[in-house]
Amino acid sequence: MPHPHASTADDLDVPHWKLRTVWVSDIHLGTPGCQARALLDFLKAVECETLFLVGDIIDGWQLKRSWYWPQAHNDVVQKLLRRARKGTRVIFVPGNHDEFARRYVEHNFGGVEVADEWIHQTADGRRLWVTHGDLFDGVIQCAKWLAYVGDSLYEFTLKLNRAFNSLRARLGLPYWSLSKYLKLKVKRAVSFISDFEVAVAREARKRGVHGVVCGHIHHAELRDIDGILYANDGDWVESLTALVEHPDGRLEIIDWAAHVRAGQHAAPTDAAVPATA
Repeated sequence: MPHPHASTADDLDVPHWKLRTVWVSDIHLGTPGCQARALLDFLKAVECETLFLVGDIIDGWQLKRSWYWPQAHNDVVQKLLRRARKGTRVIFVPGNHDEFARRYVEHNFGGVEVADEWIHQTADGRRLWVTHGDLFDGVIQCAKWLAYVGDSLYEFTLKLNRAFNSLRARLGLPYWSLSKYLKLKVKRAVSFISDFEVAVAREARKRGVHGVVCGHIHHAELRDIDGILYANDGDWVESLTALVEHPDGRLEIIDWAAHVRAGQHAAPTDAAVPATA
């Protein structure tokens, strides 16, 4: 069974998915936990009209502590710029880890548009509010020092996770996320995720849109919350997920690691949200 973070798109004969829109967030370039090669493989496999970068693309917090920038991270940046040059509309909505970019809202860098937020209209006419989501995180807003402490602890967990999965890979076992498991098992973390989702959906309702697309909490989700479509595209540190819009407007969460593990050779169609959702 192939390891999801070591295989390449060419190795797996990955299909070329023609999509209308792709949303990715929480890549965290500049950190050892970033799965840059997996993201590159995903980007090679998809073609889209619009690509949204929904915050925490570059981890300014980590880079301030210590510089880490391997070639694969540079390759991701070059890949994104190349997409913009070749006609894909690339829209960057900064998050809290790359908040330095918020001072450049309404600017364009190499074809990449920087925006504080965005309203995207799907092919079937639904209006989706695109935001990173950190403005709805009470810790970020009220006790930023605590967020920095939590970030350091999170990095430590990821180091344990890498050592653990290195051992699993040698035993021929698939990738398994320790930090993701811990978050889902700790009651307080689960409660935080639920509160976050409800708060973002409530704000989307106030804005008069059909749904919201966000990131920030590293938990991919696609569901209805009191009549509002809540879509979180996950991350490229643990879950390796993206949200995509098919040409007919259907939305779907792509679990890249699962597709790689399964060695699938067809574009995903399961778990797509109907156009009426």
